[in-house]
Amino acid sequence: MQVSVETTKGLERRLTISVPAEKVDVEVKNRLRQISKTQRINGFRPGKVPPSVIQKRYGASVRQEIAGEVMQRNFVEAIIAEKINPAGRPQFVAKSNEDGKDLEFEATFEIYPEVTLNGLDKIKVERAAAEVTDKDLEEMFVTLQNQHKTWKENKRKSKKGDKLTINFLGRVDGEEFEGGKADNFELELGASRMIPGFEKDIIGMKAGEEKTITVTFPEDYHAENLKGKDAEFDISVLKTEGPVLPEIDEEFAKLFGIEEGGVEALREEVRKNMTRELNQAIKAKVKEQVIEGLLEANDIDLPSALIAQEVDVLRQQAMQRFAGQMDPKNMPELPADMFEEQAKRRVKVGLLLGEVIKVNELKVDEAKVNELIETAASAYEDPQEVIEYYKTNQELNQQMQNVALEEQAVDVLVKSAKVKDKKASFKDIMNPEGK
Repeated sequence: MQVSVETTKGLERRLTISVPAEKVDVEVKNRLRQISKTQRINGFRPGKVPPSVIQKRYGASVRQEIAGEVMQRNFVEAIIAEKINPAGRPQFVAKSNEDGKDLEFEATFEIYPEVTLNGLDKIKVERAAAEVTDKDLEEMFVTLQNQHKTWKENKRKSKKGDKLTINFLGRVDGEEFEGGKADNFELELGASRMIPGFEKDIIGMKAGEEKTITVTFPEDYHAENLKGKDAEFDISVLKTEGPVLPEIDEEFAKLFGIEEGGVEALREEVRKNMTRELNQAIKAKVKEQVIEGLLEANDIDLPSALIAQEVDVLRQQAMQRFAGQMDPKNMPELPADMFEEQAKRRVKVGLLLGEVIKVNELKVDEAKVNELIETAASAYEDPQEVIEYYKTNQELNQQMQNVALEEQAVDVLVKSAKVKDKKASFKDIMNPEGK
């Protein structure tokens, strides 16, 4: 086998490989001999078909088949010998493929880029220093109470937090519009389900009252014919209800699976969950900053084959998300350019973190894997069952090992980065926009 390597452009390489004729011809003859033993051809007994007949009928297709196998096999041998690392599948082109002649073919493919990590000591990270306070815990209990509230009908004026049952009819330029009418519509005041101004103008109404309000549709409203338009709504209030929060007692604790220990056990469990979520959020924000710094400091060529693979992964994930909302038969093909920028970023991050792992000779830390599994499992009712499932499911376990190795790489980068700790609250971290 003779091999020559050519750089065509960027990361693209072309191998020209020549395989001696006798090696290919022998394989073709052997394959035709096997066929002759099994093929039935009119006028000949099984196994007695003359070689010339077999050659005439199957020779061309068999040679093409053998050539494909030889190209694959010799390509692998060539990249091993030349110490080349392909980043995607090669494209084969047979330049010469005839009986009695050497098989000559070209294999065109991309290689992984050479990565040299730069500027790791210039990466800036602001790490939040926060903890769950008693006030945070009390506010969380109010949230939990609201999640289990009931409603009691009243006759007073409505206020924020109440629930109204209303009929409404909307008009734009004096004409009713699609979606502008509803009967027995339940609306929780303050939930911001309606367009701006709608809820504000009906606060204070009581059951049995009617009112016409004027509001303006936002400029970015989803319906083109209503963007920026003024609308009138006739409102009829059928019923007003106020919230009733459950008492924080043993029965309340049982709503969250706490059978023993009552409210104190619930407080301990909620604080533990809040602390876990806080730590995960802090770690995620640190990782985000480290990755951004790594990307800014390092510009590398990206193999288009890897980008295409990542686009396919992202497209499949999107299709799966839409599958539950749309009929698969009516689902449009999502264009590749929807995912290209995200795919490029993911490929670049993967290559750079891969180099961090390689340079630092990182191996999967099983203790970190177990920690990640236990953290994930702690959010479930039976954590031990989830832990066992992870450990017995090879695919899930491998995914967690990949996450662990990535986190180890991020930890290495954090040690090199300029890290500044900044005091923050639970709200700052978990609800930065105050929503």
